[in-house]
Amino acid sequence: MHKFKFWTATAVVIANMIGTGVFTSLGYQLQDIRAPFVLLMLWVVGGLAALCGAMSYAELGAALPRSGGEYNFLGRIYHPAAGFVSGWMSALIGFAAPTALAAITFGTYFVSILPEAGSGPWVVKALASTLVIVMTLVHASTHRNSGSTQVVFTALKIVLICAFCAAALILVPMPQAISVLPASGHTGLMFSSAFAVSLIYVSYAYTGWNAATYLSGEVQNPQRILPRVLFVGTALVMLLYLALNYMFLRVAPMDAMVGKLEIGYIAAQYAFGTTGARFIGVALALLLVSTVSAMIIAGPRVLQVLGEDFTVLRPLAKTNRDGIPVTAIWFQSVLTLVFIITSSFESILVFSGMLLALNSFAAVLGLFVLRWRQPDLDRPYRVFAYPLTPLVFLTLTGFTLLYVGISRPVEVLFALAITLSGLVFYAITRHLDRRNA
Repeated sequence: MHKFKFWTATAVVIANMIGTGVFTSLGYQLQDIRAPFVLLMLWVVGGLAALCGAMSYAELGAALPRSGGEYNFLGRIYHPAAGFVSGWMSALIGFAAPTALAAITFGTYFVSILPEAGSGPWVVKALASTLVIVMTLVHASTHRNSGSTQVVFTALKIVLICAFCAAALILVPMPQAISVLPASGHTGLMFSSAFAVSLIYVSYAYTGWNAATYLSGEVQNPQRILPRVLFVGTALVMLLYLALNYMFLRVAPMDAMVGKLEIGYIAAQYAFGTTGARFIGVALALLLVSTVSAMIIAGPRVLQVLGEDFTVLRPLAKTNRDGIPVTAIWFQSVLTLVFIITSSFESILVFSGMLLALNSFAAVLGLFVLRWRQPDLDRPYRVFAYPLTPLVFLTLTGFTLLYVGISRPVEVLFALAITLSGLVFYAITRHLDRRNA
């Protein structure tokens, strides 16, 4: 059976991470922070946290090589119920809602830059739905088609970002006079509540560094390849994020970006003028194709392993001749289309980042539990600088989760409701499985 190779898995990681976050975060950060050094350090700190998490996942993925990401890890380390709830979160929130958001953003860009195509929410929804259906047809066919499509669109994404940064820095008529060196007062700013709030947005932008672990069972030699995939993918994204944010600050005045979402478009206007900005709008829309594509690859693998482990959900485990979980892919895509058509996912997206961060926190904490409980388990890869590496991730992620919990109690209640619903569904599923046994 044909399996995903190194560059396909790496492309899934990169494409899952680079979505709308990096092009929208700076406007919020500038409301309280105006120091370029501190703004760039946000992306360094967030990137280091993601790298530490990725390396911790590499050990877990090599020791427990099965598709499903946190579903596999938490179920094996803690209890099957913990894995089920994690899979439940991923199925309902983790992939379908962000996929819908990326697809709608894709449609919105095209409507704004190509007004002759029509306007109105129904045009955006039609474009978004079409993209999801096309990507679903591709990824429900063969590993070769799926992998090639993902690599091509991710390579295009990287090339476009690099070209955007280089061209904007070279062609901007009036570059901003900024300094990226530290100055007095910067240390205090990095330990302020403003930095903590901004780090929440940054952590959302880095979400997706763990994507390759969702398809471990379909990657060639996962014990050897997975650590390299996670490290290369995450490190490359951190460099691209730093380049983009430096370019934004160098090209556009801070006052023009404060509180704005369309940071990429604003920077393009200052660098290339209105006509040039339209071409950048097309490029930004194309960037989102690989994001939608990657989520359609990764998400259904969680549903697939749920179907393999629970009789009631067995149809989700059905694969075609090439080992592709077609039923799970179409199930997630239909759920995504429902979100797109009803536009009922906005409130869910507010706390989806928190749920995903909580999943990752539990998984990396499980690294310590697994080493304690199963010291003799075969570990083809051991995390570098243990225990410092996972502790860095747990500290930074825990800090972010704590701050979100304090400042967003309503979202915490929603997250609790999703968790409890997962536990209830797990209990029902186990009961039906035992009755049918």
